[in-house]
Amino acid sequence: MNLHEYQGKELLASYGVEIQRGKLAYTVEEAVAGFHQLKAETGTEFCVVKAQIHAGGRGKGGGVKLAKNIDELKQFAGNILGMMLKTPQTPGGLEGEGKLVRKVLIAEDTYAPDFSACKEYYISILMDREKKRNVIVYSTEGGMNIEEVAEQTPHLVHKEYIDPTVGLLDFQKRNIAFNLGLSGNAYKNFLKFITSLYNAFIGSDASLFEINPCLKTGDDKIIAVDCKVTLDDNALFRHADLEAMRDTDEEDPTEVEAKSYGLNYVKLDGNVGCMVNGAGLAMATMDIIKLSGGSPANFLDVGGTADAARVEQAFRLILRDSNVKAILINIFGGIVRCDRVAQGVVDAYKNLGNVHVPIIVRLQGTNADLAKQLIDNSGLEVHSAIALQEAADLIKKVIA
Repeated sequence: MNLHEYQGKELLASYGVEIQRGKLAYTVEEAVAGFHQLKAETGTEFCVVKAQIHAGGRGKGGGVKLAKNIDELKQFAGNILGMMLKTPQTPGGLEGEGKLVRKVLIAEDTYAPDFSACKEYYISILMDREKKRNVIVYSTEGGMNIEEVAEQTPHLVHKEYIDPTVGLLDFQKRNIAFNLGLSGNAYKNFLKFITSLYNAFIGSDASLFEINPCLKTGDDKIIAVDCKVTLDDNALFRHADLEAMRDTDEEDPTEVEAKSYGLNYVKLDGNVGCMVNGAGLAMATMDIIKLSGGSPANFLDVGGTADAARVEQAFRLILRDSNVKAILINIFGGIVRCDRVAQGVVDAYKNLGNVHVPIIVRLQGTNADLAKQLIDNSGLEVHSAIALQEAADLIKKVIA
C-alpha cells in the first residue's frame, strides 16, 4: 500500500524524523490559508506547491512549484489542482494519460536563507530478498535525477546491509555519515535522523522508504524534504491507523473492486486473461501463457475457498479488460471444489451474455469429473483441457 507524501511525512514525524512541514489543501482557498498558517508556525517566506499523487518524478511533470508570493501560490495551486499530471512513473509515462491531482501539499521553504550552503542526498530503505537483509541505499547525489546517477555513476551509490535480527548498529550509522561526507553538527544530526528513519521503517512494517532529497540545510539540520512510503499489505492488520490512510482514488478501480470480493487481482498489459487458485499456480499459468505466444493480461487468484459467486465476479473483472482476447481458467481442486468453479463459469457466461472471447478451462482435483459434466452439458463454447501443455496449445490456437 502506497502513502501520499504528506501521509508518509506524518508517519516519519511520529518516529522523530525531521521533516519539511506543510499543510494539505484541496482548493486554492485552502492553499492560501495553509500558507498563512505555515508562515505563522515556521516563519517561511516562500512555499512549495506539491501535487499529491502516487507517483514519483512530479517535478518533471510540472507538479512541484516554488511560490515566492501569494499571487504565484494562487496561480500554481490553481494550475496543479485538477490537472492530469504526467510523470515517468504514472501509467504510460510522459506519453500516457497521467493521474488526476485532487490535493496539494503547501510545504515550507527548507532551503532558505542560504541555498548555496544546502546539500541534497538520496536515502532509501528496503529489503534485499536475495541476501535476506534490510538494506539502506544512499548517495551524495540526491535530487530528481537519481536514476541517471545509478545508471551512469554507480560508484556514487552505496549500500549498507542490516541484519533484521540485530538492527542498525552504531558503526553502520557512522559509515553512512562518513560516506556522505558529513561532519560536525550535520554528522551528529544525521545519526539521529537515520536512527529514527530505520525505526520508522521497522515499526510501520514498510517495504520501502525513499527520501529524495534528504537535505542538509545551511544550519546543518538533516530534513526529509520528500518521501515515498510503501507499506507491506500483509502486515496492515497490525496497523489499523495506517490502513485507514489508503487512498483508493489512486489505485486501479478494478483492483479495488477485486479486493472487496476477496480476490487477489493485479492488472497487466497482456491479451490472455487468467483465473487460478493459488499464487504458485498463477505464476506457472502466466509462464504457460508466455510460452504459448500470448501475454498475461492479469494475475488473478480466486483463493482456496472460491465459490460460484466469487468465480463469477472474477470472470466479470477479466472480461472488463478490452485487451483480453482469450481466457485461461486453470484450477487445481485441493480445498476448492472444481464443480463450484465450473458452476461459476457457467453462471457468469449466461449472466453476461454475448461473450465473444474464447475460454479455455482446465479443472483438476476434487470433483473434476462433475465439473467437466457441468461444462459439457452447459452448451457453452468452452474449450476443455486436461494437461497444461494441452491448455498451452489451445491458447496458441485461439489467439493466432
